[in-house]
Amino acid sequence: MSTQADHGNELIPRPELNPDALRAALAVVAPGRLDEMQTMKDEAFAKAVEWQSLSPVQSWVLIWAKEIEIARRPDLSTRYAQAQSNLEHEDPAIAWEALRELSAVVDEAMKAVRE
Repeated sequence: MSTQADHGNELIPRPELNPDALRAALAVVAPGRLDEMQTMKDEAFAKAVEWQSLSPVQSWVLIWAKEIEIARRPDLSTRYAQAQSNLEHEDPAIAWEALRELSAVVDEAMKAVRE
């Protein structure tokens, strides 16, 4: 596990950016998503072979690192869930703010995993 800034009440430490560490972390913070992760991993590796490029695998690692970062940090997961619940709000201003907040959460998570 890597070192990171303390965001308080993190469920687990931030995992290393490799498939085994990401899978182990997801098994703790969101075990119901393991099949989804495996399906995406299989697709990424198939594309990597087809394209003769590691970019699909690198993208898969970043996608799941981001998902785990959000799930492992209650501050981010709460903000994310609240924003998602307002995405289809009848008031366009509330829906727009929800979209902005989702983007901010994703940006914060991606910044954290790239540290």
